[in-house]
Amino acid sequence: MSRLRIRHETGFRYDGEATASYNEARMLPTSSDGQQVLSSQLDVQPTAGQRGYVDYWGTQVSAFDVLQPHTRLTLTATSLVEVQPREHPVHRLGWEALADEVETRTGYVEQLARTPRTDPPAELAALARRALVEADSPCDAALAITRLVGERIAYVPGSTSVTSTAADAWSAGAGVCQDITHLAVGALRSVGIPARYVSGYLHPMPDAPIGVPVEGESHAWVEWFCGSWCGFDPTNLIGIGDRHVRVGHGRDYGDVPPLRGVYAGPSGSELFVRVEITREA
Repeated sequence: MSRLRIRHETGFRYDGEATASYNEARMLPTSSDGQQVLSSQLDVQPTAGQRGYVDYWGTQVSAFDVLQPHTRLTLTATSLVEVQPREHPVHRLGWEALADEVETRTGYVEQLARTPRTDPPAELAALARRALVEADSPCDAALAITRLVGERIAYVPGSTSVTSTAADAWSAGAGVCQDITHLAVGALRSVGIPARYVSGYLHPMPDAPIGVPVEGESHAWVEWFCGSWCGFDPTNLIGIGDRHVRVGHGRDYGDVPPLRGVYAGPSGSELFVRVEITREA
């Protein structure tokens, strides 16, 4: 088990004075299997009243409006979370049983639908089908497909943008965690395995000293259903462990962006992000 303190600062600098902005933030983790939130808070500057709710996918959302002129919007989310390694039970579920199971719940069916961000290129879909034929079970096939994506795509910061699709990253052979996860999700769905996009944080240092802040970043990984939900980090080719802190999940990035909003004011703005993670135990 590890105890992680996460400080996530983000927002916009406007090319002038914005007269109003309307925003939603998904930056605070919730307690779930393998993690317990000990404390969390979101500070908004300029000061704004917040309306909290849990969205359709189970993610904690903070909605707020800034109705005074401002040239900069800053959000600072601070969380203290205890995280444990996730154990995935062994499932002997075959393909027919998986298909029957998927039909019993809307949540599984929704995670089979392709989206513009996750639609896999033909080459990847063919590789996924080949991995499926060679695997002994849906669980084994899912892991093989996800690892294949992580091994094929190089992690290159700045090589894509938030609007890039899985096909864009596959063509370039490079992307960031968002792109690699989109590719894995799309490949799994293409062979009938429900998969979802997970957003959160990853402490980048496995043996980080206690009490030392480390520069981190928002992270993304994939979960698939093969009897129960199992997570894997294709960017780093590792299982989900006590360095991963989950914020939310959805069909793709569009369901769980850390910050989304609209504003009235100048035509230009610049997004800034800084994440700091400290291991406290």
